[in-house]
Amino acid sequence: MDYAKAGFRMRNFRLRAAVSAAVLLVSTMIPASLAHAATTAAVPTLASRMAAVQTAKMINYYPSNAGWTNMWTNFDPVRIDTDLARAATLGANAVRVIVFPQTFGYPTPSAAYTAKLSQFIGIAEARGLSVKLTLFDWWNGYTDVDNSVIWALSLLSPYVDDPRVIAVELKNEIPPGDATAIAWARQLIPAIRATAPAMPLTLTVDGTSGATGMAGLKSQLATTPLDYYDFHFYGASERSLAEIRRAQTAVAPDVMVIGETGLSTLSVTEGEQAAYFARVFRGAQEAGVGSVAPWTLNDFATGAIPANSQVSTQPAQYRYGLYRTDGTAKFGASVVGAAWTTGATPNSILNLGFEAAAANSPWRQYLPQAGAAVITTDMPRTGTQSARFSGTTRSGSNLPSLLTSPITPVQAGSPWHAEAYARGTAATGITELALSWFDINGTWISQNTSNRLPTGTTGWTKLFVDAVAPAGAASVQLHLKSGDNTGTVWYDDVAIS
Repeated sequence: MDYAKAGFRMRNFRLRAAVSAAVLLVSTMIPASLAHAATTAAVPTLASRMAAVQTAKMINYYPSNAGWTNMWTNFDPVRIDTDLARAATLGANAVRVIVFPQTFGYPTPSAAYTAKLSQFIGIAEARGLSVKLTLFDWWNGYTDVDNSVIWALSLLSPYVDDPRVIAVELKNEIPPGDATAIAWARQLIPAIRATAPAMPLTLTVDGTSGATGMAGLKSQLATTPLDYYDFHFYGASERSLAEIRRAQTAVAPDVMVIGETGLSTLSVTEGEQAAYFARVFRGAQEAGVGSVAPWTLNDFATGAIPANSQVSTQPAQYRYGLYRTDGTAKFGASVVGAAWTTGATPNSILNLGFEAAAANSPWRQYLPQAGAAVITTDMPRTGTQSARFSGTTRSGSNLPSLLTSPITPVQAGSPWHAEAYARGTAATGITELALSWFDINGTWISQNTSNRLPTGTTGWTKLFVDAVAPAGAASVQLHLKSGDNTGTVWYDDVAIS
């Protein structure tokens, strides 16, 4: 007799029995009215759910006063309903919700918390949002496979044929270099798939691991493949197309979506955040990725993130939201809404005429210690404002400038045109435009410069530069330069295409 195989079969029998008991227990916890909701629509197939995944207008979500586990321990259905209504108005049709084993109860979820999850899904449904479930966050018990399966199937069993739930992320940002974690995933995937064959399954790696981590994950899961891959992108938005394509190549030919992306407004303007989202949505569109999920709907108030977490010690984590803690919208909310509802990400987001409020402008200073530009009303060409440099110097060969990057992604060999109007009063030194090219790793390649503004006192003069993106280029910066200038120069009416 093969005792090893017999022991394995007995272990699987006990596991199936334990899962069946847990599932039966959980099924008694779901209110009949909510359980009935799942039967009123057609039973989803893997194909129908995958179609929803690939086009989902997904928002990542926690309430502004209760992030991560606090959302569940301080569950507030009224606030959740208000927030999901706001997301739906913006154009979202799906929401990602994250579940924590230590909060819900492990290995058997508690009745109180499964009821909260059921209520959340019901609230989302009422607002026209489907749900993506993320499991096993803030958890690393990878050696406990049996109880992991019991917990996951207990939680998921009510939603196996529920069209309101479109996908399951088994683990948020699994470490691809952790062999124990990967072994755990290899066993969890078939166990869940056996019970929920029509439920798309995915995993993510952290944004730092990026495409390399995704490639490693895919190769290690070759015998138990995922249904699709989920890219968490927090890199430079001006290189988003190149980064997205690199991630797609890493998991080809499998489907990929962008499950998290965003920029904290802790140390940048809300205008920079808005431009970030516009570039990522445009890059995704160019790459054929149909679902981009901003992180996150709301900023977080002081105390909203659990104090015992590493996340709570990172100030930037509190300011990723499309909405401030008082519920008012940042500029990025309207940009995301337009991308979801119309597909439009226009260049007007870049504030090329300097008319936007400072908080909504994506322009950045380069070498401000050598002379910072000031937005002023004293000399506009059109509108009411322009950018002014006075009394500038330089740092080596570098000149101070205002800079931004276009919404349209850069592709090597594509033609580019930039222009702006400038005028001077007793101007000296160098005043010119420059297109600075960078590769996918952010390494400078080269630059192209415009005609220069004559020194002295001049009227409005058109500066322009035409160039072709060089080989290896993944992004470009447009610089409005004025260096070694003891006088004053104004810029207005910028264009780039």
